[in-house]
Amino acid sequence: MAETYNVYLDESCHLEHDQIPVMVLGAVWCPLDATPQISRRVQEIKRDHGLPPEFEIKWVKVSPGGQKLYLDLLNLFFDDDDLHFRGIVIPDKSLLDHSRYSQDHDQWYYKMCFTLLEPIVSPRERYCIYLDIKDTHSAVKGRKLREVLCNSRYDFGCRMIERVQPIRSEESPVLQLADLLIGALAHRVRGLQGSEAKQRVIERIQERTHWPLGTTTWLREPKFNVLRWQAGGGP
Repeated sequence: MAETYNVYLDESCHLEHDQIPVMVLGAVWCPLDATPQISRRVQEIKRDHGLPPEFEIKWVKVSPGGQKLYLDLLNLFFDDDDLHFRGIVIPDKSLLDHSRYSQDHDQWYYKMCFTLLEPIVSPRERYCIYLDIKDTHSAVKGRKLREVLCNSRYDFGCRMIERVQPIRSEESPVLQLADLLIGALAHRVRGLQGSEAKQRVIERIQERTHWPLGTTTWLREPKFNVLRWQAGGGP
């Protein structure tokens, strides 16, 4: 019998003209049946740190006072065999040549979503994909992403992808974990300095993965998988 997985997709610095060269896409996924327990564990960690359940985990909130909270959340991610992450790093958006490929930036963004998700999905399983709401057109683009993913696996009836649904990050503790991991990736690749708490979070990820954060991992790395994608086919 096919197992169903929840996949939570988020991004950092995805806008075309935001004056930030780096862009990161990422997804955390886990079995559907494990999602309630993982969500409860996230809420318990918040409670242990004196925070209310509605407190939203976000990379931008990492600070000296909350450093232990985020380190505990990282340990939850790495210790739970049901949680997995895949990310794509685009080091320099200025190298993109959309006219060459008859596309605009938004179309390219969803091609990158496909590149992110395509190795995750298997025609033998079922998936519910949740996108952090990007704009008012997210539902339409989500339907297109579902179609493309299914067609890539010759699943023309779209049985493999049960839904692609935009949600708000405050609705999902697992999506909030994705924000934390993506934020750390973007911070590292951008070479930002000045926050010891954020640097400690990055160091913890590297300690747990035994890999320099922001570089391409082994292709089949199952826990924390990263692809460093270069426009124009460069290194």
